[in-house]
Amino acid sequence: MLKKTVLTTAVAAAGLFTLGQAQAADYTIDTEGQHAFVQFKISHLGYSYILGSFEEFSGDFSYDPEDLEASSVEMEVQVDSLNSNHAERDRHILSSDFLNVDEYPTATFSSTGFESTGDNEGVVTGDLTLHGQTQEVEMPVTMMGEGEDPWGGYRAGFEGSTMITLSDFDIDMSEFPEAMHELELYVTFEGIRQ
Repeated sequence: MLKKTVLTTAVAAAGLFTLGQAQAADYTIDTEGQHAFVQFKISHLGYSYILGSFEEFSGDFSYDPEDLEASSVEMEVQVDSLNSNHAERDRHILSSDFLNVDEYPTATFSSTGFESTGDNEGVVTGDLTLHGQTQEVEMPVTMMGEGEDPWGGYRAGFEGSTMITLSDFDIDMSEFPEAMHELELYVTFEGIRQ
């Protein structure tokens, strides 16, 4: 009887441990260690590309490998941290001609759903707010990996990209070639489990 009780207790404890592991974990995006990037790529007149990044942002995400649909992400970007490696161009992009940073200093993304499309891959759906306009976007994402780090923490990393049409966010590109009407947004980050 004692052996049966000990065995039952051990099985129950193992079940609780497994259940605990399956719960969603919350992560903070690691911007301190430069392990996260919000970047963009847009055609330059159809002849080459302008590449740039937003260097100040923050965010959190929740990830549950046993219930991927419960995963979520929230991010806020400081628009005036834009850097395309050309100061004069950056000032123009941030002006009222385009992003109008004085009136719209932040951009945000808040996920509304996630659908798995295969091993370590899926599509995040969410609301992107930019230039005072909110539009639903879909971003295919890939989980790059997860595990313990050398400092006693636990990390998970993801990347994703999507194309956005600038006129959807009330950014007038009508004076520019059609190739410049869309922009590729690329995001990659490590999160530290809290």
